[in-house]
Amino acid sequence: MSTPQSQGWGNACPVTHGSPTVSDEPRIPMYSPEFAADPHRFYREMRRKYGSLAPIELSPGVPATLVVGYRTALQILNDPDHFPADPRAWQQDIPADCPVLPMMGWRPLASRSAGTDFLRYRQATTAAIGQVDLFALHDIVEEIAIPLVNTFCERGKADLLQQYVFPLVFQVMLNVLGCTPEIGQSVAAGIAAVVEGIDAEKGNRMMLDGLAELVALKQSEPRADITSAFIAHPTRLNDDELVNQVSQIFGPGIEFLTNLINNTLLLILTDDRFGGSVLGGNLSTREALDEVLFNDPPLANLLTTYPRQPVFIDEVWLPAHQPVLISMAACNNDPAIRTEQAGSNRAHLAWGVGPHTCPAQAMAYLIAQDAIDQLLDALPEVRLDTAAEQPAWRPGPFSRALTGLPVRFPATTPLIAPPPHSVAGA
Repeated sequence: MSTPQSQGWGNACPVTHGSPTVSDEPRIPMYSPEFAADPHRFYREMRRKYGSLAPIELSPGVPATLVVGYRTALQILNDPDHFPADPRAWQQDIPADCPVLPMMGWRPLASRSAGTDFLRYRQATTAAIGQVDLFALHDIVEEIAIPLVNTFCERGKADLLQQYVFPLVFQVMLNVLGCTPEIGQSVAAGIAAVVEGIDAEKGNRMMLDGLAELVALKQSEPRADITSAFIAHPTRLNDDELVNQVSQIFGPGIEFLTNLINNTLLLILTDDRFGGSVLGGNLSTREALDEVLFNDPPLANLLTTYPRQPVFIDEVWLPAHQPVLISMAACNNDPAIRTEQAGSNRAHLAWGVGPHTCPAQAMAYLIAQDAIDQLLDALPEVRLDTAAEQPAWRPGPFSRALTGLPVRFPATTPLIAPPPHSVAGA
């Protein structure tokens, strides 16, 4: 029978090598424009210099450890006893206006809880997502996509992020949550502030206030949507818990899907391995999505844990109550496990692993694939706009997100929109 000592959790103080807790070298700032422009260069340098665990700053004065080794990530993610997700001890010393606190601070969510609370929230979330009709969702994506394409197809150019990807994802999320456009606009503005770290505390309040209004609406007028499913679940979540469960679907759903669709379109438009093959029908959109999930996952650095006590792992002492983030992007590209054949390996960490694996994979794949297919069917000759500025990456420690995606294509007449489908919550 294995013991904590035999698994590497020994109590004897070992010699540390490149430990994030003892190194006098400056931490690597994850919030800089330089990091956003070429994160994989930073990951390679981290791995060369520190091994699987690198010292980072999430924002000025907020230290953390980034896991860049695949096998180390699996060890941590499958050991919630030593690496719990509850951040409450950590955030006691974090200022309320810290820009990363709304993304990392405690909420009554499965992703930030342990024990019985984790089970309650996880069961409710899995059940609420599981009641979504994926066949109906396919039609709803088409119903939203075609009118969006019609707003710019006659011009011969567009910014796909602003004019197609974000509004499509936003409308789909309103649909599955049963949210009105008015409430949705307020929530979206709050989410943007949280994700970008600009007046994040105010944005967090705006998001939660809007979602509280949505929960109150669904308590009085339940429909066939995710919010109503949370309310009806046997766990009997209270109002604060309900608001936060919905926020976990709305915020990460919009951020993840927008980045996944946008980044996959960029791959298709710039990489001959995918562009020619996908548009020619030889390589599926699903394979392009998997390439992005492997190389540049939309949520690149997250899956945060907070050791309850100092932990020794991979020749490094990790301090208690300091964030340990998994870099899905770095771990997926760890030379120890990486294969070069595109689309051949779906063992990436983009969906998480262990008890916190994302329960919305099927829904996310469907939305992303349908959104891309609808666009390419409507505009098969779409190309990156080389006359515009090259797509740039938004700074920030968590997401791999473009600031825009300018394209050109032969102008075409508007498409015939499909008949309206039954909209959840309408």
